Amino acid sequence: MIRLGIVCPCYNEQEVLMLSAKHLTALLDDLHAKQKISANSFVLLVNDGSSDNTWNIIRQLHETSPYFKGVNLAKNVGHQHAIMAGMMTAKEYCDAVITIDADLQDDLNAIEKMIDHYSEGYDIVYGVKKSREGDSFMKKTSAMAFYKLQHIMGIKTIYNHADFRLMSKRALEQLSHYGERNLYLRGLIPMIGYRSTEVDDFIRSREAGHSKYTLKKMLALAIDGITSFSTKPISLIVGCGLFCLLISIIMFIYVLCSYIEHFAVPGWPSIMLSIWFIGGLLLLSIGVIGEYIGKIYIEVKHRPLYNIEQILWDEKENSHDKTAD
Repeated sequence: MIRLGIVCPCYNEQEVLMLSAKHLTALLDDLHAKQKISANSFVLLVNDGSSDNTWNIIRQLHETSPYFKGVNLAKNVGHQHAIMAGMMTAKEYCDAVITIDADLQDDLNAIEKMIDHYSEGYDIVYGVKKSREGDSFMKKTSAMAFYKLQHIMGIKTIYNHADFRLMSKRALEQLSHYGERNLYLRGLIPMIGYRSTEVDDFIRSREAGHSKYTLKKMLALAIDGITSFSTKPISLIVGCGLFCLLISIIMFIYVLCSYIEHFAVPGWPSIMLSIWFIGGLLLLSIGVIGEYIGKIYIEVKHRPLYNIEQILWDEKENSHDKTAD
């Protein structure tokens, strides 16, 4: 039997956390009864700088149940960094880690299948969405557009996979060697290259609360994913530049012929349109290049990904301060 760690990032999840804890407790009891996991398996709840009562609920769960452990981050660092903090903490105490959002919209029934695949020798098992009945129309549409855009940009990810996955301790150790500050785990983990497979994931509706993944955050994640794993935007800029050069040559020939034939000189509208077109293209190009320069700027600083304020873990010590690089 393996010792399993379930990592749940939590940001302002006070409405749903107790309900989720009930489901996770029942899941671990069932898996242990089936002799799929050991009795000392656990759930690690990572508080990502919540401003509500989330951390107090995590403390309460830790005090009343042997399953629940807690990590309190010093400030909000974002979903990807919170998952990383949880995985890097949990890997010291278990054989495999499963990451799942605290709202438990992902399919809990898929976890047993993930464990079975791990027992078959797979180091990474991805939960791939087969149904999005629990998602809003906006989330479904934006997600599908995002996955297609990734494919166009040449980013190698698992289609329709978010952050519901199992990773063996060996895979987690390898992941810890990646020192990127602009974390995009959906693109980073497939680069590890260890044996992997997939399970079906059927999304259900939230039982309480609301999604913290706003459109702004989804766009930020999309930009991080594209600029961290693809240089195609720069190639597209070069293509646009060549296209504009071709247009300018055609315009030069047209103006020259007009001059020779004493034809009317192009008027003010065409001049203004050209200025706006070229100006907009230049600004867009500078902006895209600036995104990559910004990434370099952040990477070379080598700042910590997160700071852990407190860890609740009876096996080691009740709580202590720790800074993670």
